[in-house]
Amino acid sequence: MGRASKVKNHDEAKRWLAEGKSYAWMVQKYQEKYETETTPSYWAVYKNRAGLPLRIARDNDLIPWKVEQPHRWAYDLVMLRFEARRRAVEQGDTNLKPLSDYDETRLSSWKRGLAEANAVVYYDPTTEDGFFLVPREESDTDIVRAIRPGDPAKPRSTDK
Repeated sequence: MGRASKVKNHDEAKRWLAEGKSYAWMVQKYQEKYETETTPSYWAVYKNRAGLPLRIARDNDLIPWKVEQPHRWAYDLVMLRFEARRRAVEQGDTNLKPLSDYDETRLSSWKRGLAEANAVVYYDPTTEDGFFLVPREESDTDIVRAIRPGDPAKPRSTDK
């Protein structure tokens, strides 16, 4: 038999998630209100299991690779996540908040650097850095290099 849920009031938890309360806020509120310890990842899993919309933009065109653990917070990947979110919001995804002014400025600067260098993002999981800016080729249709036969990167799972 599975573990009992830490959630004391499922309607309340779902309402908070629908209202866009941060996971950090929910961790603190649950500790104060119910003296129950949770983590941000607990709430992310709870939200997923409850069938509520994700707070992240999944864009397999911008992030087509299965990214290895050591590279998950690489700056180029963070910028690709920002761009995925920006595009999703621009296309009307109301589950996501727009980027902050600060993050929008960082993204704009990064994209300007890509354009000035006429480069795209390439991922090689067998290297220490993982992400590289490489010269744009005629076959590049976005800001990333698509996975090609023989590349060390593997395609990201599309089952989410």
